[in-house]
Amino acid sequence: MARLFGTDGVRGVAGRDLTASLALDLSIAAAQVFTDGECVGPRPLAVVGRDPRASGEFLESAVVAGLAGAGVDVIRLGVLPTPAVAHLTDELGADFGVMLSASHNPAPDNGIKFFGRGGQKLPDAVEDEIELRLGGAHAYAIGADVGRVSDTSDGAERYVRHLLASLPCQLDGLRIVVDCANGAAARVAPEALRRAGAQVVPVADQPNGLNINEDCGSTYLSRLQEAVLEHGADAGIAHDGDADRCLAVAADGTVVDGDQIMAILALELHEAGELAQDTLVTTVMSNLGLKLAMKDAGISVVETPVGDRYVLEALREGSYSLGGEQSGHVILLGHATTGDGLLTALRLLGAVNRRGLSLAELAKVMTRLPQVLVNVRGVDKSRVTTSAEVTEAVAAAEADLGEAGRVLIRPSGTEPMVRVMVEATAESHAQEVADHLADVVRRALG
Repeated sequence: MARLFGTDGVRGVAGRDLTASLALDLSIAAAQVFTDGECVGPRPLAVVGRDPRASGEFLESAVVAGLAGAGVDVIRLGVLPTPAVAHLTDELGADFGVMLSASHNPAPDNGIKFFGRGGQKLPDAVEDEIELRLGGAHAYAIGADVGRVSDTSDGAERYVRHLLASLPCQLDGLRIVVDCANGAAARVAPEALRRAGAQVVPVADQPNGLNINEDCGSTYLSRLQEAVLEHGADAGIAHDGDADRCLAVAADGTVVDGDQIMAILALELHEAGELAQDTLVTTVMSNLGLKLAMKDAGISVVETPVGDRYVLEALREGSYSLGGEQSGHVILLGHATTGDGLLTALRLLGAVNRRGLSLAELAKVMTRLPQVLVNVRGVDKSRVTTSAEVTEAVAAAEADLGEAGRVLIRPSGTEPMVRVMVEATAESHAQEVADHLADVVRRALG
């Protein structure tokens, strides 16, 4: 049986895969796991937040009902970014937090992720324990033991204050376009940038529950590129639906991806003596150009599997301070317990203002090797690591590319597909190899 939890919580099409019944049962199971030990206060306390998807409304109700019925007090945070929920889990002294979001996925999808005490992401073992208790026997609270439900109106303000406290340099004089993906950042991202001193042009900042990530946000940068050029902005910032990602666009419309952002931030921290162990943590999907740039700067690189949870585990285990993914998940461990797109944006733009250089100039700290990604749908992704035909094809491709290229084939952790990634010195060569490998995957796993 497939594991219910993926790389970032439980996800699926809301109402079909992720039903109110499943949300209720998950919250009850989670309540049992999180309250087995001692609570922070006299009663168990959880905070619950969501992005603006329409389905988040009924899923929130189901989660809150399950928690309160299990004897957990609940603070509803409303619509806030995922990193805000993580931060408030800690600041409000909650025993755990719950976020309802499917991140960069389309509006019909949704997801449930849990944070432990202090806003920490859960290790696999804890998620497995929640799954093990799913649907099991349990006793409901009665009388005075029933959990109480309340709402907070200052969650956004608390989060923005936290962000601004981490900013080493004001953004005065910068004109910034911010694409909020019609998601959870629509209110707080423009507010944080304005209070940091920037002139802000928000786009995709009118969520209606159905337009989240629709032709906007970090997975669709064309709109942001056009807006940056139209408004003569110094830079553009793109978030995803729950704002744990940050990608950027320079004044000339060129994209600055997560690898380039990490390179800039790593050098900033390195120069300030704040890059712990002089090490950057990345995933296997990061461009070879990032590793080469870090080597030139005297910075070590630790690689992990794809998923910011694995980056976070490596950060903690090695006592490192910076890590992330090419997709824009960046973790600044001294200021956040998870990827935080708004925090990343503020630190990146702070580097621009502090150095007096354009974002495009800063991004030149690394040279990206041509990288081609092909998503293969309609195949059995569970067999990708055991297929002899795929393994042989990868070995042949790696021999062809030599040390000047790289091949990575992996099942997506959040979507029903296999990802084929190829790097080479020439984009045409990378595309040729990627297309061939994608054909092999379709034939072998279809």
